[in-house]
Amino acid sequence: MKLQPDWLLPDLEKARKRTQTPVARIDSFVIPESAKWIGRSKKYYISTYGCQANERDSETMAGILDTLGFEKADSPESVDVILINTCAIRQNATEKVLGEIGNFKRLYRENEDLVIGVCGCMSQEEGFVENLLAKYPQVRLIFGTHNIQDLPRMLYEVMHEGKRVVQIYSKEGEVYENLPVHRFGNTKAWVNIMYGCDKFCTYCIVPYTRGKQRSRTMENILEEVQELKHQGFKEITLLGQNVNAYGKDLDEGINFATLLEECAKIGIPRIRFTTSHPWDFSDDMIDVIAKYDNVMPFVHLPLQSGDDEILRRMGRRYTRESYMELFQKIQDRIPHVAISTDIIVGFPNESDEQFENTIKLVEECKFDNAFTFIFSARPGTPAAAMNDPIDQETKSKRLARLNKIWNQYALEKNKAYEGRIVEVLVDGFSKKDKHVYSGYTDTNKLVNFTGENIHPGDFVKVKITKGKTFSLDGQAI
Repeated sequence: MKLQPDWLLPDLEKARKRTQTPVARIDSFVIPESAKWIGRSKKYYISTYGCQANERDSETMAGILDTLGFEKADSPESVDVILINTCAIRQNATEKVLGEIGNFKRLYRENEDLVIGVCGCMSQEEGFVENLLAKYPQVRLIFGTHNIQDLPRMLYEVMHEGKRVVQIYSKEGEVYENLPVHRFGNTKAWVNIMYGCDKFCTYCIVPYTRGKQRSRTMENILEEVQELKHQGFKEITLLGQNVNAYGKDLDEGINFATLLEECAKIGIPRIRFTTSHPWDFSDDMIDVIAKYDNVMPFVHLPLQSGDDEILRRMGRRYTRESYMELFQKIQDRIPHVAISTDIIVGFPNESDEQFENTIKLVEECKFDNAFTFIFSARPGTPAAAMNDPIDQETKSKRLARLNKIWNQYALEKNKAYEGRIVEVLVDGFSKKDKHVYSGYTDTNKLVNFTGENIHPGDFVKVKITKGKTFSLDGQAI
């Protein structure tokens, strides 16, 4: 593989650096004259992996492509640009992305003008980019999370200058306002309130791929929320890699509780937020959630492990005891709250006793939902270099046992909804049955229900007839 002099490749050593340099805030988006209307009579398709931050990035890329004259397509067949927006959290995500890129090779053979681009967090990983360059010639554009605003110029260089463009900034990052956006729905919207993360949990690649923590100004966020209300959106989700650390990097004396309350006062019917970190979850936050009816009584509170030594080696900054104290406060002070979590099984050198400590905590908390994973080493993170003598079979058995236990509690929680009447914000028809509607309660429970003359965006009263492990069944009243 011959490296081109104008390629900008990922550099994790550079990406992990943190300075006191003020964050650049850029309020204008300018399309180079040469790139204007390069998408006229052309179509694009975006495939998105990973978290809500990636979904929101894809909406920005779609907005930029719309501005260039492209038209959005629902299928990769017969399009001119394909962008694959990737997630770097786990190894199986890498395998899925490479599989999809391989499938797109057929489309490239049929149309050598097709631009296949790979972007997002995975593009910020050194080994992944080198693999793409060496083995996937159909990928002609690779860019990172800090390069989205440069999409018009990069596309022009690929489409009109015949270049293979690799542009990945490894830096702390800026805050861009007023980038175009193509919202993928009319009812629910993502609102970025901050970017990056400074926690550096030892297993996590996000601080390297997304840059340092940098908050948007509250003024700009509230303007966006107000505009979404004006456009008729019924629900917003405030997004951040560590959403409740909002404001710590600003000199304005504000925090996430302040922002959450000001968003609630605007009056959008439903407000959610993700993802919170136990270390930054304040009493003021709990008070705001409890006070405002339009701040949903649902909290995602990642645990990761129930053992103090594992938590210390993960760099999580809290203990089992402090997590339980916070969990209990949330349960006691927020009426009807539902709490979900994340748990990693098989962290390097996790003993049977340490795993049992996680099981015991899950049995105490009885979470409404849990996202559970076997530890996946991400190259460049401290945990990837840790000694790990535990075999995969042991880890898989632990995961299966953990899932069986939390599934039991999730079913128990959902069974308690039977006979109750809940308010559901309708998403549309169920993916499995076009005669059944689906939507979510305020506590983020998926409800599949029957009814007539119902539309996406409606609030509907539904009587729950059956509680299942992952969803509720009901009938509109």
